[in-house]
Amino acid sequence: MYLPIIIDTDMAFDDWMAILYLLCCPFADVRAITIAADGEAHADFGVQNALRLLALTGNRSTSVAAGRKHPLYGTHSFPLFVRLAMDFRLGLGLPRPDRKASRQMAVELLIQQLQSAPQPVTVIALGPLTNLAEMLLAEPTLSKQISMIYFMGGALHVPGNLAELNRRLRNPFAEWNVYIDPYAVSVVLHSGVPLTFVPLDVTNQHPLTNDFYQRCAANRSTPAANFVYQILQRLYPLRRLGTMHFWDPLTAVIATHPEIAQFQARQLTVIQAEGNESGRMMENSQGETAQVCTKVDYGAFEQIFLETLNTPANASSQDTPG
Repeated sequence: MYLPIIIDTDMAFDDWMAILYLLCCPFADVRAITIAADGEAHADFGVQNALRLLALTGNRSTSVAAGRKHPLYGTHSFPLFVRLAMDFRLGLGLPRPDRKASRQMAVELLIQQLQSAPQPVTVIALGPLTNLAEMLLAEPTLSKQISMIYFMGGALHVPGNLAELNRRLRNPFAEWNVYIDPYAVSVVLHSGVPLTFVPLDVTNQHPLTNDFYQRCAANRSTPAANFVYQILQRLYPLRRLGTMHFWDPLTAVIATHPEIAQFQARQLTVIQAEGNESGRMMENSQGETAQVCTKVDYGAFEQIFLETLNTPANASSQDTPG
C-alpha cells in the first residue's frame, strides 16, 4: 500500500536529502512538491532545483509549484548569502529538468491535490509554513484531508538557531522555520489539522558523524545516494565543527517510519510579536495541542535512510509500515 505524500520545502541542502529519501522510498507516493519561497531558496531556483532532483531519480509524475515570496505577516527573511548558496546548490551539479513546473501557485496545487485525494495525505513540511497556512485559511475544511503534518521546526527547551546564520539577530529562542513566518505556524496550530513537530530539541541530539559520512561514501549505488554523499562532502566544515545535524532527513524518515520515534502531546503557542522572542515556540496550558517528537532511535534512522537512498528506482513497492 502506498503512502500519499506532499512535500512542502524551502529547498535547503538538508531538504534535498530529505526529498531524495522520499523519492526513493518504495511505498512513498510523492504527489507534489510545493516551494516555500520565503525560505532558503528563491522561488524560481527552488522550483528548478526540485525538478532537477526529480530528473535525478527518474520521476516524471510529481508536480512542482512555488508559493508566495514573502511571509503572510512580517518581513523576516534568511540572509542573502544563504539563499544564494541554496539557489546555486552549493556549486553541485544535477541533471537539467526534463519537464516544466505546474502553472499553478503552490496553494492552488495543494488545494487541488487534497481535494482529489482518495484518502488523507501525509504532508512533510521542511520550511516555513506559509504555503500550508495560506491553504488552510482559504479552504479550512481541507484539514480533514490531511492525515498528519510532520513539521521540522521550533525549539522548546533548547536554544534557537538564528545566530548560526545571522549574529545580528538578538533572539536566542527561535528556530528559523518558525521565525520566518510565526503567524503561519499559529494558523496551522489553530486549524485542527493533526500536527507533529520535530524540533531542535530532538534533531540536536545527534550530529552527523564522520562514521556516517564514511558509511555514506561506501554505500552510494544510486544517483540519489551519490548526490547525498556529494552534499556531505561539500559541507566538510560543518561536519568538522559538529554543527551539522539531520534536520529534514530525520523528519522525512520519522514521517514514513514513526515507529523509530517517541512522541508526546504538548500544548503550544508561538510568539508572533516583533522583538527578541519573535518566533519562539513555548509550552502553555492555554495553547493548542500538537504532537512533539521527543526521542529517536538514531541507529534505525541512519540504517533506513542509507538503505532507502540505495534502493533502485524501479524497486517494487512494499506495504506501508504500521
